Amino acid sequence: MTAKDDMSISKNARLKTKDLRRAAYGARRKTIGILGGMGPGATAYFFDLIVRNTAAGKDREHVPVIIRSDPRVPDRTDAILHSGESPVPMLRAGVKALRRAGADIMVMPCVTAHYFLKDVVAQEKAPFVNLLDEARKYTLAAVPGIRRIGLVATTGAVRSGIVRDAFAGAGIEVIVPGEDEQKKVMEAVYGKRGIKAGFTTGRSRRTILGVAKGLIRNGAEAIMAGCTEVPLVLRQEDLAVPFIEPMRIGALACIKKAGYRIKKS
Repeated sequence: MTAKDDMSISKNARLKTKDLRRAAYGARRKTIGILGGMGPGATAYFFDLIVRNTAAGKDREHVPVIIRSDPRVPDRTDAILHSGESPVPMLRAGVKALRRAGADIMVMPCVTAHYFLKDVVAQEKAPFVNLLDEARKYTLAAVPGIRRIGLVATTGAVRSGIVRDAFAGAGIEVIVPGEDEQKKVMEAVYGKRGIKAGFTTGRSRRTILGVAKGLIRNGAEAIMAGCTEVPLVLRQEDLAVPFIEPMRIGALACIKKAGYRIKKS
Protein backbone atom coordinates (compact mmCIF):
# COMPACT_ATOMS: atom_id res chain seq x y z
CA MET A 1 0.00 0.00 0.00
CA THR A 2 1.39 3.36 -1.04
CA ALA A 3 1.50 6.58 0.96
CA LYS A 4 -1.11 7.94 -1.44
CA ASP A 5 -3.41 5.05 -0.57
CA ASP A 6 -2.91 5.75 3.16
CA MET A 7 -3.85 9.39 2.64
CA SER A 8 -6.96 8.40 0.69
CA ILE A 9 -8.09 5.99 3.43
CA SER A 10 -7.44 8.62 6.10
CA LYS A 11 -9.43 11.22 4.15
CA ASN A 12 -12.32 8.81 3.65
CA ALA A 13 -12.31 8.01 7.37
CA ARG A 14 -12.50 11.71 8.24
CA LEU A 15 -15.35 12.24 5.80
CA LYS A 16 -17.22 9.25 7.23
CA THR A 17 -16.75 10.58 10.77
CA LYS A 18 -18.03 14.00 9.65
CA ASP A 19 -21.08 12.39 8.03
CA LEU A 20 -21.81 10.43 11.20
CA ARG A 21 -21.49 13.59 13.27
CA ARG A 22 -23.92 15.40 10.99
CA ALA A 23 -26.38 12.55 11.24
CA ALA A 24 -26.14 12.59 15.02
CA TYR A 25 -26.45 16.34 15.54
CA GLY A 26 -28.23 17.45 12.38
CA ALA A 27 -26.53 18.97 9.35
CA ARG A 28 -28.29 22.31 9.87
CA ARG A 29 -27.34 22.73 13.51
CA LYS A 30 -24.85 25.42 14.41
CA THR A 31 -22.89 26.72 17.37
CA ILE A 32 -23.76 30.11 18.88
CA GLY A 33 -20.95 32.47 19.85
CA ILE A 34 -21.84 35.03 22.54
CA LEU A 35 -19.66 38.15 22.38
CA GLY A 36 -20.26 39.26 25.94
CA GLY A 37 -18.90 40.91 29.05
CA MET A 38 -20.94 44.10 28.40
CA GLY A 39 -21.77 43.51 31.22
CA PRO A 40 -21.18 40.03 32.64
CA GLY A 41 -24.62 39.89 34.27
CA ALA A 42 -26.34 40.55 30.95
CA THR A 43 -24.18 37.89 29.30
CA ALA A 44 -25.10 35.30 31.93
CA TYR A 45 -28.77 36.23 31.58
CA PHE A 46 -28.63 35.84 27.79
CA PHE A 47 -27.08 32.38 28.06
CA ASP A 48 -29.73 31.41 30.60
CA LEU A 49 -32.43 32.54 28.16
CA ILE A 50 -31.01 30.22 25.51
CA VAL A 51 -30.91 27.28 27.91
CA ARG A 52 -34.39 27.84 29.36
CA ASN A 53 -36.04 28.38 25.98
CA THR A 54 -34.55 25.45 24.06
CA ALA A 55 -36.81 22.43 23.62
CA ALA A 56 -34.43 19.89 25.11
CA GLY A 57 -35.04 16.81 27.22
CA LYS A 58 -31.39 16.05 27.90
CA ASP A 59 -27.94 17.62 27.67
CA ARG A 60 -27.22 16.57 24.10
CA GLU A 61 -30.39 18.24 22.81
CA HIS A 62 -29.25 21.73 23.87
CA VAL A 63 -27.59 24.30 21.61
CA PRO A 64 -23.77 24.35 21.61
CA VAL A 65 -22.77 27.78 22.93
CA ILE A 66 -19.35 29.40 23.21
CA ILE A 67 -19.16 32.43 25.51
CA ARG A 68 -16.50 35.11 25.46
CA SER A 69 -17.23 37.38 28.39
CA ASP A 70 -14.61 40.11 28.33
CA PRO A 71 -15.47 43.01 30.65
CA ARG A 72 -12.35 44.88 29.48
CA VAL A 73 -14.22 46.08 26.35
CA PRO A 74 -14.20 49.92 26.55
CA ASP A 75 -17.49 51.47 27.66
CA ARG A 76 -19.79 51.93 24.69
CA THR A 77 -21.62 55.01 26.00
CA ASP A 78 -18.34 56.76 26.79
CA ALA A 79 -17.11 56.06 23.25
CA ILE A 80 -20.32 57.39 21.67
CA LEU A 81 -20.78 60.51 23.78
CA HIS A 82 -17.33 61.55 24.95
CA SER A 83 -14.90 60.30 22.27
CA GLY A 84 -13.75 57.59 24.66
CA GLU A 85 -11.72 54.59 23.61
CA SER A 86 -13.40 52.68 20.80
CA PRO A 87 -14.61 49.17 21.66
CA VAL A 88 -14.28 48.04 18.02
CA PRO A 89 -10.74 46.53 18.21
CA MET A 90 -11.64 44.38 21.20
CA LEU A 91 -14.97 43.39 19.66
CA ARG A 92 -13.15 42.28 16.51
CA ALA A 93 -10.68 40.32 18.60
CA GLY A 94 -13.59 38.68 20.38
CA VAL A 95 -15.18 37.65 17.09
CA LYS A 96 -11.90 36.11 15.92
CA ALA A 97 -11.57 34.18 19.18
CA LEU A 98 -15.14 32.86 18.91
CA ARG A 99 -14.64 31.80 15.30
CA ARG A 100 -11.42 29.98 16.16
CA ALA A 101 -13.29 28.21 18.95
CA GLY A 102 -15.95 26.99 16.49
CA ALA A 103 -18.81 29.53 16.63
CA ASP A 104 -20.97 29.65 13.50
CA ILE A 105 -23.23 32.59 14.38
CA MET A 106 -22.53 35.53 16.69
CA VAL A 107 -24.61 37.68 18.99
CA MET A 108 -23.78 40.65 21.24
CA PRO A 109 -25.99 40.86 24.35
CA CYS A 110 -25.43 44.62 24.55
CA VAL A 111 -27.82 46.92 22.70
CA THR A 112 -25.56 49.98 22.89
CA ALA A 113 -22.71 48.00 21.31
CA HIS A 114 -24.85 47.61 18.19
CA TYR A 115 -23.85 51.17 17.34
CA PHE A 116 -20.47 49.66 16.40
CA LEU A 117 -21.77 46.47 14.80
CA LYS A 118 -21.32 47.63 11.20
CA ASP A 119 -17.65 48.37 11.83
CA VAL A 120 -17.14 44.95 13.39
CA VAL A 121 -18.94 43.06 10.64
CA ALA A 122 -17.22 45.06 7.88
CA GLN A 123 -13.87 43.79 9.11
CA GLU A 124 -14.70 40.27 10.22
CA LYS A 125 -17.53 39.25 7.83
CA ALA A 126 -19.08 37.25 10.65
CA PRO A 127 -22.78 36.28 10.64
CA PHE A 128 -24.47 38.21 13.48
CA VAL A 129 -27.92 38.03 15.03
CA ASN A 130 -28.80 41.73 15.32
CA LEU A 131 -30.88 42.31 18.46
CA LEU A 132 -32.46 45.49 17.08
CA ASP A 133 -33.48 43.91 13.78
CA GLU A 134 -35.00 40.96 15.61
CA ALA A 135 -36.81 43.28 18.05
CA ARG A 136 -38.34 45.25 15.19
CA LYS A 137 -39.56 42.11 13.42
CA TYR A 138 -41.00 40.76 16.65
CA THR A 139 -42.77 44.03 17.47
CA LEU A 140 -44.45 44.29 14.08
CA ALA A 141 -45.73 40.72 14.41
CA ALA A 142 -46.66 40.72 18.10
CA VAL A 143 -48.05 44.26 18.46
CA PRO A 144 -49.68 45.07 15.10
CA GLY A 145 -50.62 48.71 14.61
CA ILE A 146 -48.25 50.01 17.29
CA ARG A 147 -47.05 53.57 16.68
CA ARG A 148 -45.08 54.64 19.77
CA ILE A 149 -42.49 52.77 21.82
CA GLY A 150 -40.95 54.04 25.05
CA LEU A 151 -37.22 53.44 25.26
CA VAL A 152 -35.44 52.70 28.54
CA ALA A 153 -31.75 52.62 27.64
CA THR A 154 -28.30 54.05 28.27
CA THR A 155 -27.72 57.62 27.16
CA GLY A 156 -25.39 56.26 24.49
CA ALA A 157 -28.17 54.17 22.96
CA VAL A 158 -30.63 57.06 23.26
CA ARG A 159 -28.47 59.78 21.71
CA SER A 160 -26.90 57.59 19.04
CA GLY A 161 -30.34 57.01 17.54
CA ILE A 162 -29.71 53.31 16.84
CA VAL A 163 -33.11 52.24 18.22
CA ARG A 164 -34.92 55.15 16.56
CA ASP A 165 -33.31 54.30 13.22
CA ALA A 166 -34.10 50.59 13.57
CA PHE A 167 -37.80 51.30 14.01
CA ALA A 168 -38.20 54.36 11.76
CA GLY A 169 -38.65 52.29 8.61
CA ALA A 170 -41.54 50.48 10.26
CA GLY A 171 -43.34 53.76 10.98
CA ILE A 172 -42.85 53.43 14.75
CA GLU A 173 -41.87 56.48 16.81
CA VAL A 174 -39.44 55.96 19.68
CA ILE A 175 -39.98 58.26 22.65
CA VAL A 176 -37.36 58.70 25.37
CA PRO A 177 -37.24 60.03 28.94
CA GLY A 178 -36.60 63.68 29.68
CA GLU A 179 -33.09 64.78 30.62
CA ASP A 180 -33.59 64.41 34.39
CA GLU A 181 -35.22 61.01 34.04
CA GLN A 182 -32.44 59.85 31.71
CA LYS A 183 -29.87 60.78 34.33
CA LYS A 184 -31.76 58.57 36.77
CA VAL A 185 -31.59 55.68 34.31
CA MET A 186 -27.81 56.06 34.04
CA GLU A 187 -27.46 56.15 37.82
CA ALA A 188 -29.62 53.02 38.10
CA VAL A 189 -27.39 51.23 35.59
CA TYR A 190 -23.91 52.61 36.34
CA GLY A 191 -24.19 53.90 39.93
CA LYS A 192 -22.37 52.49 42.94
CA ARG A 193 -25.54 50.59 43.81
CA GLY A 194 -26.60 50.18 40.20
CA ILE A 195 -27.40 47.15 38.09
CA LYS A 196 -23.86 46.77 36.71
CA ALA A 197 -22.65 46.65 40.32
CA GLY A 198 -24.99 43.71 40.96
CA PHE A 199 -27.90 45.54 42.61
CA THR A 200 -31.08 44.34 40.91
CA THR A 201 -33.53 45.15 43.69
CA GLY A 202 -34.31 48.26 45.69
CA ARG A 203 -33.58 51.71 44.29
CA SER A 204 -32.26 50.64 40.86
CA ARG A 205 -35.38 48.61 40.16
CA ARG A 206 -37.72 51.33 41.45
CA THR A 207 -36.00 53.92 39.26
CA ILE A 208 -36.25 51.88 36.05
CA LEU A 209 -39.88 50.99 36.76
CA GLY A 210 -40.72 54.64 37.46
CA VAL A 211 -39.13 55.80 34.21
CA ALA A 212 -41.00 53.13 32.25
CA LYS A 213 -44.33 54.14 33.77
CA GLY A 214 -43.58 57.78 32.97
CA LEU A 215 -43.08 56.87 29.30
CA ILE A 216 -46.42 55.05 29.32
CA ARG A 217 -48.11 58.16 30.71
CA ASN A 218 -46.53 60.10 27.84
CA GLY A 219 -48.13 57.84 25.25
CA ALA A 220 -45.86 54.82 24.89
CA GLU A 221 -47.84 51.80 23.71
CA ALA A 222 -44.99 49.46 24.63
CA ILE A 223 -41.73 49.65 26.57
CA MET A 224 -38.46 48.52 25.06
CA ALA A 225 -35.50 47.43 27.15
CA GLY A 226 -32.86 49.27 25.14
CA CYS A 227 -30.15 48.42 27.64
CA THR A 228 -29.40 44.77 28.28
CA GLU A 229 -29.27 45.41 32.04
CA VAL A 230 -32.88 46.61 32.10
CA PRO A 231 -34.46 43.11 31.91
CA LEU A 232 -32.52 42.22 35.06
CA VAL A 233 -34.86 44.52 37.01
CA LEU A 234 -37.95 44.90 34.82
CA ARG A 235 -40.47 42.26 33.73
CA GLN A 236 -43.66 42.12 31.66
CA GLU A 237 -45.77 41.69 34.79
CA ASP A 238 -44.55 45.11 35.98
CA LEU A 239 -46.14 46.90 33.03
CA ALA A 240 -49.61 47.57 31.67
CA VAL A 241 -48.30 47.56 28.06
CA PRO A 242 -46.21 45.03 26.09
CA PHE A 243 -42.57 44.72 27.16
CA ILE A 244 -40.21 44.43 24.20
CA GLU A 245 -37.07 42.69 25.37
CA PRO A 246 -34.37 42.39 22.68
CA MET A 247 -32.42 39.96 24.87
CA ARG A 248 -35.23 37.41 25.01
CA ILE A 249 -36.20 38.00 21.37
CA GLY A 250 -32.56 37.64 20.30
CA ALA A 251 -32.09 34.46 22.31
CA LEU A 252 -35.10 32.86 20.61
CA ALA A 253 -33.78 33.96 17.21
CA CYS A 254 -30.39 32.40 17.99
CA ILE A 255 -32.00 29.09 18.94
CA LYS A 256 -33.91 28.96 15.65
CA LYS A 257 -30.95 30.08 13.50
CA ALA A 258 -28.82 27.40 15.13
CA GLY A 259 -31.32 24.79 13.95
CA TYR A 260 -32.93 23.96 17.29
CA ARG A 261 -36.53 24.12 18.51
CA ILE A 262 -37.96 26.68 20.91
CA LYS A 263 -39.64 25.33 24.01
CA LYS A 264 -43.39 25.91 24.11
CA SER A 265 -44.49 27.98 27.07
